[in-house]
Amino acid sequence: MIFDHLSNISLYKNLSPDISAGLTYLHQLSPDIAPGTYQLTPRVKAIVSEYETKVKNEVGFEAHRKNIDIQYLLKGEERIACMPIEKLTETEPYSEEKDAAFYAAEGVAAQTMTIGGGYFAIFFPQDGHMPQLSVDEPKVVKKVVVKVAVG
Repeated sequence: MIFDHLSNISLYKNLSPDISAGLTYLHQLSPDIAPGTYQLTPRVKAIVSEYETKVKNEVGFEAHRKNIDIQYLLKGEERIACMPIEKLTETEPYSEEKDAAFYAAEGVAAQTMTIGGGYFAIFFPQDGHMPQLSVDEPKVVKKVVVKVAVG
C-alpha cells in the first residue's frame, strides 16, 4: 500500500510504467470530468464515480487479484481502512467477474487514511481495503479509481 500526495508522483515513475501512467493521468485530470470509464492504455483504465460516503461499509474489506487500485478524490474526502489480507477473514470468495474477494476484520483494528485534497492511495493484491467511509458525516464525493492490470 502506498499513501502519498500527487505532488510526489515523480517518486513512483519507476515503480511501473502503468502505475506512472495512472498517476500522471490523475495529476492532469479536471474535477469537471463526467462519471464513466476511461481506457487510458490497454492495461490501465480510470473509473470516475460520484456517491455518498458511509458511516459503515457493509461489504467489508475487498482485495483484487487482477488489478492494482489507485484511489483519488476529485471532490470531498473519505476514509479508507486497510489491512493485509492475511490478517482478515474471507467472507465472500474471490469472483473472477468482480475481480474481488471480500473480508472482515475479526479482533484486529485496521489502519485508516483520509484521501482527498491531493492525497491518493495505491492498493496492491495483498492489501485489503475498505473505501467509501465518511470522515465526519456522510457526504457526496467524486472519486477516480485507476485500475492497473497486474502482471
